[in-house]
Amino acid sequence: MDSPSPDVVGYRYNFIGGPQTTVRPEEMGGPATIRFLPVRSGPDYLSVQAVDRSGRVSGVTTYWISVHSGRASVAHWKLTDPAGSRTAAAETGTAARAGTGVTFGGPAASGTALTSSVALDGSGDGFLTPDAPATDTRKSFAVSAWVRPAETGRTMTVASQDADGAPGFSLGLRAEDSGPAWSFTIGDARVSGGSPETGEWAHVLGLYDAETGKARLYVNGRATGTAADATPAEAAGAFQIGRARGASGYRDRWHGDIGDVQVHDRVVVPSEVSELAHRTPKRLGHWSLENATDGASPEQAGGSPLRLGTGATIYRYSDASAACPPELDPDCPYVPVALVGDGHLRLDGESGYAAIDGPAVDTGDSFTVGAVVRLSDSEPAHPMTVLSQAGEHTDAFKVRYEPSSQTWQLVMPVKDEAGAPEKVVSEIEWADGGEGLGHRLAVVYDDGADTIKLYVDGQLGAGDTADFPNGWHSTGALQVGRAKAGDGWGEYLHGDVDEVQAYQGVLSETQISQLGAGAGIDP
Repeated sequence: MDSPSPDVVGYRYNFIGGPQTTVRPEEMGGPATIRFLPVRSGPDYLSVQAVDRSGRVSGVTTYWISVHSGRASVAHWKLTDPAGSRTAAAETGTAARAGTGVTFGGPAASGTALTSSVALDGSGDGFLTPDAPATDTRKSFAVSAWVRPAETGRTMTVASQDADGAPGFSLGLRAEDSGPAWSFTIGDARVSGGSPETGEWAHVLGLYDAETGKARLYVNGRATGTAADATPAEAAGAFQIGRARGASGYRDRWHGDIGDVQVHDRVVVPSEVSELAHRTPKRLGHWSLENATDGASPEQAGGSPLRLGTGATIYRYSDASAACPPELDPDCPYVPVALVGDGHLRLDGESGYAAIDGPAVDTGDSFTVGAVVRLSDSEPAHPMTVLSQAGEHTDAFKVRYEPSSQTWQLVMPVKDEAGAPEKVVSEIEWADGGEGLGHRLAVVYDDGADTIKLYVDGQLGAGDTADFPNGWHSTGALQVGRAKAGDGWGEYLHGDVDEVQAYQGVLSETQISQLGAGAGIDP
């Protein structure tokens, strides 16, 4: 930025949607330079005004910029080659030969575009390499992969590139005194964070920005650890998958599954990181509760129906209003509308419930479950559960109303043991008293972020999130209107329930706001 005025002391500038910032020249009246990294493609502009020492401001000069999409990866191995292969085909770059400790045709992370992965056995033969470098490590680059460790008690390498007797960089899992952590190392700099779990898929990405000199680590699309100042050494040796170079050979060999290894010769911006790590949720069940046949309300896609127990009925507004039409008989009692559509499930609070024949979601992995509920009482006498799914000894999760604190609660025990410590998130809300359109509840367990969340009417309150590091698998059936109580059941709901939906994976904020509107969310 420059100006013909000799007394300019600063330049005010901003980009589209960005804050106005001031940069000062080294000498009054001189130019100033800024460095800018676009984080999205499309049109942008830079607007600048000069400021003189009297505080007078010039007119605005605007420069339009067209930002192109980022370059594709310079090396990319999907690792979806057929079982029995000895070479991994390259989408870009050079094909990688596989050692005899590599097995193709393994499982892929659900919700991704991948169809399979490779398993590395952790031995000296468990590696893949194109026998050539993938990138210049002295310039900006990023390396990423989907990984599932078979163990977490030792340091293991996902990807590296050879330097002189050491890796120029390495991305992988590091055994530390505080427990295992994901790690990205370049030169003498290391960034660590996250919590690897045996048998759990994660997307890991290491980034070196030569402009800032910073190394960063992303796990499941989120920045983790603390960015570190890095001074990379030349690493012109071969790129490695599953091992890292040491002074006397290769070490830190990977034991587990790897898929979709990519190398970029540029900065990968946060939106791209999120896209690389995205897992599309899968709809597992949607029960609209409009009707029931032989005591069962159907699942919309033909899955397991919700079977109604004693004390549970389907309420139909059309039937109730037809029996006593208020427009014809002013003495008709109040006829409540259905929560969503023309019908909903009505529970008597004593024995009423509905259940499917098995679990609705895998509670050991990320899931989202939602329902619309209206309480019949204005002052409930005891806690009442809307949704639950049990393990052998306790519920893996339950969503309930707690009248003592007037809150909706998501309750998740940390392990499948009677009396196990529980994580609870809650939101204050008055009981309905049988009136109104009820509340749209949604619960989310994010295995990648190790968090649980409770949404009420599409909103997330200040106390509606908690850490939950280790989800556990439950085999009990999804219950509507009751929770596990010792060897039996309790916390029966007195109220109405509608639009029960279950997804494997984490719905977006926008999708969660749409739950309970009458149509299923198609991720």
